[in-house]
Amino acid sequence: MPAVPARPVIGVLALQGDVREHLAALAEQGAEAVPVRRAAELSAVDGIVLPGGESTTIVKLAVRSGLLDLLRAAVRAGLPAYGSCAGMILLADRILDAPPDQETVGGLDVTVRRNAFGRQVDSFESEVELGLEGGPLHAVFIRAPWVEEAGEGVEVLGRVVGGAADGRIVAVRQGNLVATSFHPELTGDRRVHALFVEVVRRHLAEQAGAEAGNERGTP
Repeated sequence: MPAVPARPVIGVLALQGDVREHLAALAEQGAEAVPVRRAAELSAVDGIVLPGGESTTIVKLAVRSGLLDLLRAAVRAGLPAYGSCAGMILLADRILDAPPDQETVGGLDVTVRRNAFGRQVDSFESEVELGLEGGPLHAVFIRAPWVEEAGEGVEVLGRVVGGAADGRIVAVRQGNLVATSFHPELTGDRRVHALFVEVVRRHLAEQAGAEAGNERGTP
């Protein structure tokens, strides 16, 4: 059976946003974390993180660098992806309160509202219950979106606890895709990154198993 790498290679889209913070968090969870700016770099990773930043700027830079269509194809082919804040917007199939021509990578069957919690001055911190061992996660929201509507195949991982936004969906998963409204890379809590690294490892194990099955079926 093909070996599953001990250190999966996980890229962080390095066009704009919290790149260094995500790289550090992934490395702490045992991944080989690398910045991705070019097509060749994208083709070499086992998973990809779409960081927080400005979603419209990231999309424009992705188009200019020739990465947007490649990201779409990779995600649809099963490449695990995690999007935080602006990254959640990029992974959404549908977005609200966005410029009419704003494109996304897509893949997540959700409707996301941009800047749902308000502008930069409305940034806040809150507890989010993710159902992970260790209790609620302290989350940082900066011009954050929320999930207005999730499709049937989308698992809701977390909601805001308390305050005016109580109950709003801020973390979801659909297959190999994970997204959060908040910025776990800005705190010392690495549970979201650990979850995504595990998603990547499981995907690699499934691929290895499928390859081994194909080899056994070859005459």
